[in-house]
Amino acid sequence: MSGMDTRDLEQVIGLELALLSPQTRRCADQVDDLLDPDFREIGASGRLWTRAEMLEFLAEESSDIDGEVPIGTVEMEGSVLGPGLILLTYVSDARGRRARRSSLWRLSGSSWRLLHHQGTFL
Repeated sequence: MSGMDTRDLEQVIGLELALLSPQTRRCADQVDDLLDPDFREIGASGRLWTRAEMLEFLAEESSDIDGEVPIGTVEMEGSVLGPGLILLTYVSDARGRRARRSSLWRLSGSSWRLLHHQGTFL
């Protein structure tokens, strides 16, 4: 992996972790900046979420967030799939609810944005 790929991978992991933090999830402008215009999510329940639905959900969730505890992660791995595409995989733990997750990030101009996310409960 080249130095550029390593820096990109580190940056994308940082952005993914930011999306798991209550501080970022509470800030609609930050979430808006991080989600690609073509964003879709297949939730752990099997539901397909659009970008607009996810932005609305996170805005509602932010009023219910318990304290400042971020969603935990283990087994975080990243792969550069090609120019401007990075895949992250990990296991999340939100207050004991664990899920295997994958996130596809796409470089848009000079910014990385989350294009697709999927979670499967463990």
